[in-house]
Amino acid sequence: MLKQHLQFKLSQKLSPQQIQLMKLIQLPTQAFEQRLKQELEENPALEGGKEEPDSIDDEFEDSYDESNESDSEIIATDDINIDDYLSDDEIPDYRTKANNYSADDEEKNVPYAAGTSFNQYLLNQLNTVYLNDEEWSIAEFLVGSVDESGYIRRPIADITDDLAFTQNIYTEEKTIEKVLKLVQKLDPPGVAARSLEECLIIQLKRKEATPNIELAITILEKSFEQFTKKHYKKLIQKYNISEEQLRNAISEIEKLNPKPGGSYSGNNRMVEHVVPDFSIRIVDGELELTLNGRNAPELHVSREYNNMLKGYKDAKKKSKSQKDTVLFIKQKLDAAKWFIDAIRQRQQTLFITMNSIMHYQSEYFLTGDERNLRPMILKDIADEIQMDVSTVSRVANSKYVDTPYGTKLIKEFFSESMKNDQGEDVSTKEIKKILETVIGEESKKKPLTDDKLAAILKEKGYPIARRTVAKYREQLDIPVARLRKQI
Repeated sequence: MLKQHLQFKLSQKLSPQQIQLMKLIQLPTQAFEQRLKQELEENPALEGGKEEPDSIDDEFEDSYDESNESDSEIIATDDINIDDYLSDDEIPDYRTKANNYSADDEEKNVPYAAGTSFNQYLLNQLNTVYLNDEEWSIAEFLVGSVDESGYIRRPIADITDDLAFTQNIYTEEKTIEKVLKLVQKLDPPGVAARSLEECLIIQLKRKEATPNIELAITILEKSFEQFTKKHYKKLIQKYNISEEQLRNAISEIEKLNPKPGGSYSGNNRMVEHVVPDFSIRIVDGELELTLNGRNAPELHVSREYNNMLKGYKDAKKKSKSQKDTVLFIKQKLDAAKWFIDAIRQRQQTLFITMNSIMHYQSEYFLTGDERNLRPMILKDIADEIQMDVSTVSRVANSKYVDTPYGTKLIKEFFSESMKNDQGEDVSTKEIKKILETVIGEESKKKPLTDDKLAAILKEKGYPIARRTVAKYREQLDIPVARLRKQI
């Protein structure tokens, strides 16, 4: 029977069944359903739905002489190293992005990469352009060099060499440049550019010429670096223009598409739809937690396989082939019973872990105010529910919870702590939220530097260093003051 606790240490060597249980716990709802479907397909002794009244004859199982199974494969669990199985299941780095798939969820039935159809889309347009044989071969090669963002990121010299070595086309760089200009006339505007600067200029030149467009082209062609660094005063002085004229030119640039291939190409992974694994609701002022019912399927052991065992028990003569058959049946039944127990353990572990997190962060779940999030690390929950940190990690890193304030990734509720000027522990999430608010309210004509942000936070009772402010700002994907500047 499955042990009713998870007091494992990663340094220990676990049995294959314990490893499979840990992987089941990590799976979010959608991946778990795929795993369940796979198990039902592979094990005929496992069936969905309510269990039949009759059950397996445990007395027969106990009396069955397994000494005849000496030829069967025996798994030496002492030789199994946990690292070989859980190398992708480490405690998560909270700086990395996560999605609703576990590390063990293999991507199946992957659709064709959209980049292929994008290249074909460009080739179809080439059919309307008059090109001689050599130009067509060059154009086809250039289109094949366009990446999913719509760029050609290789020097013309390298393309010249590749054409010679792989296509037996010996040509000059100026010929390739000429054909490239034709390819750059294809749709979407900006395709086949070799840099962001060229991509934007191509798009602007396809527009109707206006003073704003012409100024935007001039800025990109002659002052691209100053533009990207937002040195607006220098641009105004250099071109002797007003702040309004510069604002209008920048507005035209901001309308452009920096990734012209983006609408046609995409990732190999299908669009992910998050399915919450838990739901938290406030009922009469109290928090109520429920586990997604899709995580609690009804399963039972096959009556047909049970009857096969009974038939063997009642048989007076037992041939070698019958013994081999009953051994196979018994293995399938054992696997089915283990899987059913493992799912029950998974349900219990998920609920206990999330329930502890919910009560630990009850003030947040009752108010929705992120400033009420308490400092909480994996060990806090692990100690409270008396489970291993790795178990809590598997629940937190891949599961979502539906709350009155939206669907949240559970690991977002974990954060380190620091002390405020009163000596109280506060969550780093609370500080980040305040930092985000301060930056949101700043003057965009004169954004606050990290030093000024640190001073403001200190005034609010959070004495943190400038470098820490910079780290939190980067984690919030907020650029430095200079790049937040607007005119």
